[in-house]
Amino acid sequence: MTEAILLVGGKGTRLRPLTVHTPKPMVPAAGVPFLTHQLARARAAGVEHIVLATSYLAEVFEPYFGDGSALGLHLEYVTEEEPLGTGGAIRNVASRLRSAPGDPVLIFNGDILTGLDIEALVETHRTSGADVSLHLSRVEDPRAFGLVPTDATGRVTAFLEKPQTPEEIVTDQINAGAYVFNRSVIDTIPTGRPVSVERETFPGLLADGAHLQGMVDSTYWLDLGTPQAFVRGSADLVLGRAPSPAVPGRCGDSLVLDGAEVAPDAKLMGGTAVGAGARVEPGARVDGSTVLDGAVIEAGAQVRDSLIGAGARIGARTVLDGAVIGDNAHIGPDNELRGGARVWCDARIPAGSIRFSSDQ
Repeated sequence: MTEAILLVGGKGTRLRPLTVHTPKPMVPAAGVPFLTHQLARARAAGVEHIVLATSYLAEVFEPYFGDGSALGLHLEYVTEEEPLGTGGAIRNVASRLRSAPGDPVLIFNGDILTGLDIEALVETHRTSGADVSLHLSRVEDPRAFGLVPTDATGRVTAFLEKPQTPEEIVTDQINAGAYVFNRSVIDTIPTGRPVSVERETFPGLLADGAHLQGMVDSTYWLDLGTPQAFVRGSADLVLGRAPSPAVPGRCGDSLVLDGAEVAPDAKLMGGTAVGAGARVEPGARVDGSTVLDGAVIEAGAQVRDSLIGAGARIGARTVLDGAVIGDNAHIGPDNELRGGARVWCDARIPAGSIRFSSDQ
């Protein structure tokens, strides 16, 4: 396995306002853009060539990662003129692949944090003789995901999109967003129009008698599509619960990047990450949160399970619990925002004007 496709074109709508200026894969998790963790894990598994399928804010990726040499990779970038869906994005970058028709190509969704054994998935693909192999994960409540039942040999028997009734839930195995395609299969995906690999490509291959193999890997897996999931994923990276060779420091209760200032009596815990140039003032308490570059947490503020955008300022004694604060927003002293409250980029909230807010 020497090459892969990374699908990083999504708009990250559910993560707004953090994705107003930054594509979702570039939002920092545990001190570096989330995409860095995926690239580093792919390289550790022996992948050398990766094509990034970009769309939303595509101009952000290449200036940061360049040709990939700093990570030991060769990176290429392909931008969609119009959104093409997962299958269309895969087909759109096919011309940049170097594989022969029978060679395997690894494909990742750009918003999944996982401990997947990449080499084991590739080996499963090779030994089973599959046309496509899928990473499957088991979840307690599969209603928000696509179910993928398999037979006793692991061969996929159906694709069931987001079942709602108990009768429809025939398995707890879900499509976990990592695949191995034979190169020849990629070349059969239609060009020039949106294609969903989950709703069109996979069911179509199954109907045509192709061999689709599932590999259940029940290590760490998290879809980072929501703010709550993203902040949890970042904290789990800092705590060492989610594996990544790209965390820029030792795993522990907190991660403080170079150039950040943390007062001696401030408390950081729960996998909190504090970005470069950020400041946490005396008596502040930050638990399980992500504080991006240049943000300020003023004295006595309490921040829990929240995402604080770059350059944002959280006023003295303000309480945040499960909140998302956009870049350069200013929350005045003595406010209280809980339960999924979101504050847009550059917004200003005066002192003591909000005591509670919720999206429920």
